[in-house]
Formats: sequence, C-alpha cells, structure tokens
Amino acid sequence: MNPVKHSKGKKMGRHKKKLSQYPYMSNGMKVLLCEDVDKLGWLGDVVEVNTGYARNYLLPQGLAKPATEDNLRAIAKEKAKRAEERKVDRQRLEVVAKAVEGAEAVVAAKANEQGVLFGSVGAGQIAQNLRQLGFEIADEFVALGEHIKQVGTSQVTLKFADELTATVSVVVVPEGGDVEAIKAAEKEAAEKAAEAEDTTAEQKETEQEKPEQKGDSEPVNEDK
Repeated sequence: MNPVKHSKGKKMGRHKKKLSQYPYMSNGMKVLLCEDVDKLGWLGDVVEVNTGYARNYLLPQGLAKPATEDNLRAIAKEKAKRAEERKVDRQRLEVVAKAVEGAEAVVAAKANEQGVLFGSVGAGQIAQNLRQLGFEIADEFVALGEHIKQVGTSQVTLKFADELTATVSVVVVPEGGDVEAIKAAEKEAAEKAAEAEDTTAEQKETEQEKPEQKGDSEPVNEDK
C-alpha cells in the first residue's frame, strides 16, 4: 500500500465529514453571523449565502457559524446587546444630522486665476472643516462622488446611515481669498444666467405670436 496515497485519502475524508455538518440548501447554505458583515447582515442574523462564500470566507474567518439551535441560543444575548447599541447610535446620528443640516464648510486651496484648483478637495478635508465647526463628522460620512476641482460653492450630501442624510454647503476659496467675494461673484453669475434665460424665452414667445406675412400680390383667380 502506498503510504502517501493513504495519508491523502484520510485527510480528504476528515475534510468532507467536517463540511457535511453545515446545513446545505439547494442554492446555498444558511449561516449564523457572528459579526456584523457589510451588505450581508448584523451579528445574530441568519442569512442564506453561496456555499463557496461560506466555506472559503465566512466560516474560516470566524464571521459565521452553522445556523444550529445551540448556536442561535448562545448568541441571543449578544445579538440583543448589539441591537440596542445600534439603536442608541442611530439616535445620536439623527441629532448630528439635524444639527449639521445646512451648515457651511469653507476650504482654502491653491488655484489659478481661472479658479481651477491645482489639486482637489476631498471628503477628508470637508469632514475636518466640519469637525472644526463642532460637528461629529467622520470622513466616511461625506458622500462625495468626485473631488471638487474648482473654486466655488457645492452642495454635498452627508450619509450617516440608510435613509439618514444631511446636506451642507462647501465653499472652496483660493488661498488668501475672500468667501464673500466668491459668493458675490456666484450670485452675479446666477443673475446674469437667469436674465439670459428670460430673454431667450421672451424671444421664442414673440416668434410664436408673430403673424405669418402675406405675399406682395394675391393669387389670380383664373375663373374671372
């Protein structure tokens, strides 16, 4: 008998026996989460996942266990504790969101004469400025799609949790620049744009109301 083959056979047998303890389903398997897993669930939740994902990641990393009755009972107290902590944290974030709504963050950055930044303003700079104003804002709360690369005012969303957001104004000024001057220039530009839009609308309305011009001579009636 080949001892190497015999050894491999024993290892494979033990491995299969261990995996067979998990509750399989036709399209995956149910597991009990031992930690909060982003986009999957909270500690204590029973979720159905792809078998490979459970075998290769959740179970080996200790993020989940088989969804047995014993495991469910063992984690019940911790699940209730975490749920209460999330509730308290949600209430705290609701207070922060209400307080920061409509706040104005001013960030100075190097820019050329056209107002284009040499770098850009990101979530970290915005959050830092808001913290300096006394708001508890973590960098990850700033939902900034793209970095700001132009001097001026932008409306930025802060996302604290699902269905819990706030909107703040972020004014980017050139280093040594004046915030009020930036606002005045933006106001003037907005007024000019509105005037131009009104003028265009009036011209279109006039064109539509203008009667059709008749020809120099009326058509000849050949029956006469």
